[in-house]
Amino acid sequence: MPADPLHRAATPQRSTTSQPPGGSGASAIEVRRSARRRRTVSAYREGDRTVVLIPARMSEAEEQRWVNVMLDKLAAQESKRVLGDAELTERAERLSAQYFDGRARPTSVRWVTNQNTRWGSCTPAEGSIRLSHRLQGMPEYVIDYVVLHELAHLLVPGHGPRFWRLLEAYPRTERARGYLEGVVAAERLPHLPGARGE
Repeated sequence: MPADPLHRAATPQRSTTSQPPGGSGASAIEVRRSARRRRTVSAYREGDRTVVLIPARMSEAEEQRWVNVMLDKLAAQESKRVLGDAELTERAERLSAQYFDGRARPTSVRWVTNQNTRWGSCTPAEGSIRLSHRLQGMPEYVIDYVVLHELAHLLVPGHGPRFWRLLEAYPRTERARGYLEGVVAAERLPHLPGARGE
């Protein structure tokens, strides 16, 4: 979400930065208090930080509540946004630089609709990565994990210890794997007739 230029112009009375609830791997949160802001609260992403703008008079408890509300709101907005293939390739390059020292160099990263049993696939000889369209709408950290998984295959072909050591660099690996396992488990649950409409 782009920064609001009006909010950048405001002079904050106090600004604090903290790590978000939910552990490592998430971006830092910067809370900016402004005496000019009366009632509204807003938030946006700025690089690897989340900036939350609140009125200066808010209590610490109100601040924490609004930070959580705005984090949830941003996450919901981002999960609805579908990255294009060019954005996926750019994201893969950024993830490779961050976690693999830029050693994994994909030639293309794109969405495909013919992968219903796999989340992603990679052809190391071509450097191409394909992601299942079923990932669209999932949290970004899950998509990042699948991209990193396929990037790791550009460096190590199988799923041996060396492969998993590469993925240990990504702090949300276990969380993302758990999310994907939950999706698969939910798809296998028996669907009761009429359960939705009643």
